[in-house]
Amino acid sequence: MSTEEAKSLLARVRTRADAKKLGRWLDEQPGDTLRRAIIAEARARGVELPPQALEWPGKRLLRRALGRDAAAQVRSNPIAVDETFACANCARVVPFGGRTARNHCPWCLHSLHVDVVPGDRAADCGGLLVPVGAKYAHGQWTLRHRCAVCGAERRVRALEDAEVPDDPAALRGVASRG
Repeated sequence: MSTEEAKSLLARVRTRADAKKLGRWLDEQPGDTLRRAIIAEARARGVELPPQALEWPGKRLLRRALGRDAAAQVRSNPIAVDETFACANCARVVPFGGRTARNHCPWCLHSLHVDVVPGDRAADCGGLLVPVGAKYAHGQWTLRHRCAVCGAERRVRALEDAEVPDDPAALRGVASRG
């Protein structure tokens, strides 16, 4: 198999389903000529594969050859971290949220930019998330925060049914601003 054929095969892998389907097909092919061409193409693209890659299942070989294995390790679902903390804006001790994790002060509605995905504590910024808007829809409040350091925006549900609910007057005040 030529390098062009390996490029064509790798170009057809767009989704996880494609990788599974083509991986099964690759596993059924006799010899290792096709696998060697895929490994050579991956190396030409700057993806380093170990010598044992020749023996990997087809799906794994295709995913690694495309350099998608690192992207597959990125977390995208929230982690429920419910802990007390001192508000960086008003210095009050913020209690647990209860049934859901609390990430903002119920009195001043400020938060900290510490998460990339809620609960992962992976953001490098650490800036103050200032409430810049609030909206009441479908029976609940949604807050909009903007980071004072990097400008990132986040949306979060207000906690109206927690032991210490978000201050309704503060929510209405933020809603009137934007």
